[in-house]
Amino acid sequence: MIHWNDFEKIDIRTGTIISATNFVEAKKPAYKLTIDFGEFGIKKSSAQITNLYELEMLVGKQILAVVNFPPKQIANYISECLVLGVYDSNHQVILLQPDRQVANGMKVG
Repeated sequence: MIHWNDFEKIDIRTGTIISATNFVEAKKPAYKLTIDFGEFGIKKSSAQITNLYELEMLVGKQILAVVNFPPKQIANYISECLVLGVYDSNHQVILLQPDRQVANGMKVG
């Protein structure tokens, strides 16, 4: 069990993917995403979502991400946030997203 204070430490925000490219240097298939978090700025992320998502379908998609992890180097790329998803029965990631369009940077609570 965790306490409410533990949950409050995790900063999950809405963002819109503004660009997506293949991350050819990654060990596992992944994309490099650039995400607009509104007043919280533009952040980059590496996402292993190549099985269910084509590059063209990602741009403009609103997602949820943890934005207060320290930057993490993955191969030659610095990932600045963690895009959230659910693993299906085949261990493929299905992106989490709001069911209605909201402003970028809105906090999940």
